[in-house]
Amino acid sequence: MAHFVITNKIRELRFFADEMTQSALAEQVGVTRQTIMAIEKGKYSPSLEVAFKIAQAFGKPLQDVFFYEKQ
Repeated sequence: MAHFVITNKIRELRFFADEMTQSALAEQVGVTRQTIMAIEKGKYSPSLEVAFKIAQAFGKPLQDVFFYEKQ
């Protein structure tokens, strides 16, 4: 059976958003910096609401930020 994981481009998007800090993104989204760090590293999958808020913070559609991929 295939194993799927959620990956993301948060680090890359933060870099291109004037090197936005994890703290600044966390404040915009309403979570802690530790939560952003865990999501960014793929150690934690965000709720759908948090995923949408992160995408919105970058002005991107969800599918440009998060990916559900076979590993």
